[in-house]
Amino acid sequence: MLDTTAPQTQTRSTGPLAGYRIVEFAGIGPGPFACMMLADMGAEVVTLDRVGAKKNMKSVAGRGRKVIELDLKNKDVIAQVLDLLAGADALIEGFRPGVMERLGLGPDIVLARNPKLVYGRMTGWGQEGPLAQAAGHDINYISITGALAAIGPAEKPVPPLNLVGDFGGGALYLVVGVLAALLEASRSGQGQIVDAAMCDGAASLMSMFFDLAAVGRWREGRDQNLLDGGAHFYGVYECACGHFISIGSIEPQFYALLRRHAGLSDNCYDAQMDPKAWPDLKQKLTDIFKSKTREEWCKIMEGTDICFAPVLTMTEAPQHPHMAARGVFVERHGVTQPAPAPRFSRTSSNIREPEIAEIGALVEEWNKPR
Repeated sequence: MLDTTAPQTQTRSTGPLAGYRIVEFAGIGPGPFACMMLADMGAEVVTLDRVGAKKNMKSVAGRGRKVIELDLKNKDVIAQVLDLLAGADALIEGFRPGVMERLGLGPDIVLARNPKLVYGRMTGWGQEGPLAQAAGHDINYISITGALAAIGPAEKPVPPLNLVGDFGGGALYLVVGVLAALLEASRSGQGQIVDAAMCDGAASLMSMFFDLAAVGRWREGRDQNLLDGGAHFYGVYECACGHFISIGSIEPQFYALLRRHAGLSDNCYDAQMDPKAWPDLKQKLTDIFKSKTREEWCKIMEGTDICFAPVLTMTEAPQHPHMAARGVFVERHGVTQPAPAPRFSRTSSNIREPEIAEIGALVEEWNKPR
């Protein structure tokens, strides 16, 4: 069952960012996702979109916003946008480098008008460098960081959806950067530019693996290391029903439980941390896990310290008892979607309804003394 009551859809903010005002220049991918998180956490986010843009007011990533249609090629409109930004705490844009400057909304102009503003910039390659003006997508940004080369089976790398570049290395680093700059601005009274590049963030996410490589505990390639599917005790296995389960029995005590529950009594399984033994042991486990259905393995292993979980589809995930009990997914307007995360004990996040707004009224409201 979906938890459709918590968090409630609300029109007013209760989150930890209540009272903060953020102007978003409409884009795709990580920018909207970052603004969704900020809106869920209580910020008043206003999205400036082009006139006639096709809008989905039920969009998950677009939830919680006020939307204003504008012609940013009109100088009078630019003047209104500057008036709006004068009362904002942060700006988020995801254009190629130089676009905002050509519009007359570059950091120099905007920060001169509002010195305390945090100016968040989301790009793939960053604001400068040989590739700064080149087009790209998530797959390209993670390709040059070493991340893509390490993900997938031995035969070839596999794109990990666009979780690593767009959302992990992009949106989440943008959110962290904007929040850090807002904290600093509250002390110094000065804003600054946050240059969030997906290639930078994806490289940062690889920190642990560069650390492992530096001490000789990571081999280049795929399907031969502890966390890339090479180890027999950390991976995904097909069951008799055609569904899959995952195990992550790294620690000795968890591996011992795996052996007990899966009937791995043969002495060959003693070689847990011997990479030379992994291919043979993985094949043995492949045969064992194919002997039962996913449901049968769940009854045997789920809830133990084996570090086990069924591999669920997006349709199945909201129905899992744990996910349902925590209300991890909610339903709004017939659309199943993730609830706000993380959770706060006192200033709870909530999903607010999007709405169409007028810039004149907002300028008047935002420029009143707070």
